[in-house]
Amino acid sequence: MGFSLDERLASFGDATALCWRGQSHSYEWLGTEIQAWSRQLQRLAVGPGECVAIVGDYSPRTCSLLLALILNRSVVVPLGTPHEAVLNEHLHAAEVGHVFSFTEDDTWQYRRQTPVATVHPLLHELRNDGEPGLILFSSGSTGQSKASLLNVAALLDKFLTVRRGYRTLVFLLLDHIGGINTLLHILTQGGTAITSEARTADAVCACIEAHRVELLPTTPTFLNMLLISDAHQRFDLSSLRLITYGTEPMPVATLRHLHEALPNVTLKQTYGLTELGILPTQSRSPDELWIRLDRRVVDYKIVENILWVRCRSAMLGYLNAPSPFDEEGWLNTQDVVQVDGEYLKILGRKSDIINVGGEKVFPAEVEGVLLQMDGIREALVVGKPNPVTGHVVVARVTPSRPPEDPQTFAASVRAFCGERLQPYKIPMLVEIVDGHGHTARFKKLRPPAVPAGAHGDLGL
Repeated sequence: MGFSLDERLASFGDATALCWRGQSHSYEWLGTEIQAWSRQLQRLAVGPGECVAIVGDYSPRTCSLLLALILNRSVVVPLGTPHEAVLNEHLHAAEVGHVFSFTEDDTWQYRRQTPVATVHPLLHELRNDGEPGLILFSSGSTGQSKASLLNVAALLDKFLTVRRGYRTLVFLLLDHIGGINTLLHILTQGGTAITSEARTADAVCACIEAHRVELLPTTPTFLNMLLISDAHQRFDLSSLRLITYGTEPMPVATLRHLHEALPNVTLKQTYGLTELGILPTQSRSPDELWIRLDRRVVDYKIVENILWVRCRSAMLGYLNAPSPFDEEGWLNTQDVVQVDGEYLKILGRKSDIINVGGEKVFPAEVEGVLLQMDGIREALVVGKPNPVTGHVVVARVTPSRPPEDPQTFAASVRAFCGERLQPYKIPMLVEIVDGHGHTARFKKLRPPAVPAGAHGDLGL
């Protein structure tokens, strides 16, 4: 670590570090709380290098415990509030020896956990280096959740220089790389971490108004929900200066509608993976999806239109899966990109591509067109097997109001797409649905790809 974390926090004195349920806590208070946790960890014999689970959401005590564990050079395992079966699976995979569980009112319970007998070589390596660690789990939407082990010192290095701290709403979950990055960025820059009562459009906008929030890191799915709800028109968002978005492709239509709705807010696309951390990016324009990665920090290359990355903040590896890195340290991100000089556009995951007669269809592109059509609130595009073309494009749309004639509405959707898309990208089938739902991390609930021929044809 290139700086002393406890000294950095202490330097901000009586500035507000946390705002939780209307109560403000200063950096001085935070430092005192961290010291209290350090004594507690000593009493409970929580040593450096041991894996410690934090079960709960953002609160003064979860945040101060997380920082105390980093200073203790322990391995932090933030777990949110998963179901019991998932919790036990994660505790086992992460070799957790200590569990701190928090309730909604910020009280906590401790229990000792019996870890596996054999220490994973990557954990052993981290302990020998005397560095604090972080274990994050993938969502598991495409199979078993992978446990990524990261070096916290490497994640903190990019915050060496103190810049302006923002009053930031902590929206992304604590068990997500975006959430951890947001919290560390706030507290190492002297900003204020602000929580909302709920992760709904109204609650978030009310929080922005009440606490004069300046920065909102979130997801495209939530931003579309915000626009649909018109919550931005019911609350005073004049304090908001910057919205950062990532974790999934942003439809161009949503980006432009957001730019029109909040013209005084800068919109910035972020890019990162659990395996890599959040990488420094620069947007070419606030209403475009082109980004530039900082080559001073990140090495990258494009191989057959796929982005490969190598960087210092990358994880050491998985604890429950083979290493995804090649022998030179490169990670295949599985993200398909378009290149324009030094700028990249993330088109989508390779696994999400729909193959129609040998042509590639990116769901985000078709969804972006669908969202331009008046009367469509939400859109999700998937592929379904077809014996002739391999797959066909299916659009699941949520209308602003129930159509009088669903068949006529579906035909108008196909006609609208026909004027803006190549023939093979036009949805063959339009399904009218009542909302699509989203994951706990506010990403579109996209079903896994189905191999061609797996379920016969659609009867088309």
